[in-house]
Amino acid sequence: MSAWIWVGLAGLLEVAWAIGLKMSDGFRRPGVSALTIAGMIMSFVLLSQGMRRLPAGTAYAVWTGIGTAGTALAGIWLLGESATAARLACLGLILAGIAGLKLCGG
Repeated sequence: MSAWIWVGLAGLLEVAWAIGLKMSDGFRRPGVSALTIAGMIMSFVLLSQGMRRLPAGTAYAVWTGIGTAGTALAGIWLLGESATAARLACLGLILAGIAGLKLCGG
């Protein structure tokens, strides 16, 4: 499997566990907490697979970028967080940075 696919899947799992942290209510909800911890572990495992073939800085930046932008969008969609024009523009900049790193770094 392509290293970029590993990093992309790891980034999606980062979104899942970040939202899981919010939904776990400070780890007071055992089921959600267990899924959150499992998502964390799997995210790191998949990231490590991607880093076998990609530069560490590029893979890490793409992983965190997917996690950051994805979590912000999931927060807007699932949790009713604000979706101001400035916030969406900043998310667009993050996504542009991810695309640039992929084009230049791997």
